[in-house]
Amino acid sequence: MRVRSVHQAALQALMCVAPDDKCRATDTLLADWRSGALAVLSACNDPVPIYEPGRPRRPELVPPQQVPLRKAGSVEGHAALLHAIAHIEFNAINLALDCVHRFRALPADFHDGWLVVAAEEAYHFRLVRERLRALGFDYGDFPAHNGLWEMACKTAHDPLARMALVPRVLEARGLDATPPIMAKLRAIGDRDSVAVLEIILRDEIGHVALGDRWFRILCAERGLEPEATYLKLIDAFDAPRPRPPLHVEARRAAGFSEAELAGLGAQAPATTRRQ
Repeated sequence: MRVRSVHQAALQALMCVAPDDKCRATDTLLADWRSGALAVLSACNDPVPIYEPGRPRRPELVPPQQVPLRKAGSVEGHAALLHAIAHIEFNAINLALDCVHRFRALPADFHDGWLVVAAEEAYHFRLVRERLRALGFDYGDFPAHNGLWEMACKTAHDPLARMALVPRVLEARGLDATPPIMAKLRAIGDRDSVAVLEIILRDEIGHVALGDRWFRILCAERGLEPEATYLKLIDAFDAPRPRPPLHVEARRAAGFSEAELAGLGAQAPATTRRQ
């Protein structure tokens, strides 16, 4: 059996435009990896950002402050809330695939973890899209912003910065945001979407934990103290600090220490930019 580069295969999946094609390609990628058809081929990391990953023409991407705020009580507001979650999950597929494509100097264990994450994010996207369609809408029907992918581009040169600022900052903010969103959905009687978010929250704790693990490994390799380095990177990249209330239990399960949780809660400002 001819063994192919897992990095090139991940890039091909990353550049798929149609969401259904991307999800299928991501599932195939993990299956091929597990069958031994794909392998890590020793090479240098690729520091060149991919500014336009594969994505459909819609949704329209706008600055975060231009994404309309809608109340979940209306059908359109309900759909807009689910659409925002679907957009995060779609971007998360690309983020995981980019890790596999880009950080080629890291060991097979790194790539195995992010291939699993990519497949789980594709599963999440399908689940949320199904709920969105049940309301008569689809992915692309509302504007969205590109904040997650912009941070991926900023950190393309350094896996340590990527692990700190995408899983441990932006995705960890999702851990904090999910319980209030679930409460909104419960209040309007959407138990099916709450069940989907329970699955997402469970899996996302593992995704943040994977980023935490590799962040700490890379800090140890460079002789850096992880938690001080984390705060320095947040400032250096102008990344958003957490906004209380933190989901302390989820962050703890994902690898945040008690001292770090206390410090993040104490230092968080009253307002921050939207994720």
